[in-house]
Amino acid sequence: MKNNQIIGIDVSKSVLDVFILSLNYHFTTQNNPLGFAKLLEVCCSRLSSKPFDLYLCFENTGRYSRLLAVFCQENQIPFSMVNALDVKQSKGLARGKSDKKDAKTLALYAQRKQNELNPTKLHAPIVGKLRLLLQLRDKLIKHRTAYKNAISDLQDCFVQGETDYIRQTNEKLIRLMDVEISGTEKEIENIIASMPDWQVNYKLIQSVKGIGPVLAKYLIIYTENFTRFTDPRKFACFAGIAPFEYSSGSSVKGRTRLHPCANKHLKSLLNIAAMSAIQLKGEYKQYYQRRIAEGKNKMSSLNIIRNKIVSRVFAVVKRQTPYVD
Repeated sequence: MKNNQIIGIDVSKSVLDVFILSLNYHFTTQNNPLGFAKLLEVCCSRLSSKPFDLYLCFENTGRYSRLLAVFCQENQIPFSMVNALDVKQSKGLARGKSDKKDAKTLALYAQRKQNELNPTKLHAPIVGKLRLLLQLRDKLIKHRTAYKNAISDLQDCFVQGETDYIRQTNEKLIRLMDVEISGTEKEIENIIASMPDWQVNYKLIQSVKGIGPVLAKYLIIYTENFTRFTDPRKFACFAGIAPFEYSSGSSVKGRTRLHPCANKHLKSLLNIAAMSAIQLKGEYKQYYQRRIAEGKNKMSSLNIIRNKIVSRVFAVVKRQTPYVD
């Protein structure tokens, strides 16, 4: 990256604001294939360079930035999709905001971080499909919960028989949600079963106490069959269960705490797994009860169990043998 020309790009729904750092030059183009062609044409002509000599830096804005990322990967243009919060916190005190400033900020961010940034590699299309299916499952469960809550609310404020039609409609929708959730889970399992190495690890990680089919799906998809994350500590950071020290000098010695920046849904699933594991006979239950008897905090003890589960999941995948308590 040191010899590449750094280009900062602020991505919006329909427009790209582009800033060429070495020339201090800004221009705009459309967020579509024609706009991407113009982006390459302007940058290469003004810098007298080839597309692979550029280095594009833009924020990960979901579907708005995905089209540009796919274009860059297909044309072998080095790029980094960076975390918006990291960019925001790195720029220090700032007055005012505009798309042009944001594009320049991204270019300066890439210049400062050039020894740390790694080119982004998009995951395989099958992984993208699996993630979309997980998102669909989450939405269906939220809708089903809403319909169940609606039925519960009807019991509090109305006389019997007054809301039969509403109740029947909600029950019908709940049954429909059950069918769709089951179908979505089956589709995910079929895709995993079509990839032998994924299927092997999917079965292995369920041998760990507390890991059921739902959490196993999330673990294997978010780790991309344990290729995106190979270190349990890094995955624990991603899930928001890794404790960090908070201290300063000799006077401030804070307790280790969890950072709020995390995948909250994955964290909640690991929490359910830990609560389930301590109910079962074995080392988790013994360890948890011993800490509680010593007067240790219940939540910190539960978080240790969550980290133990993650460590054992990575261990069984590495050894390719089922977990033995």
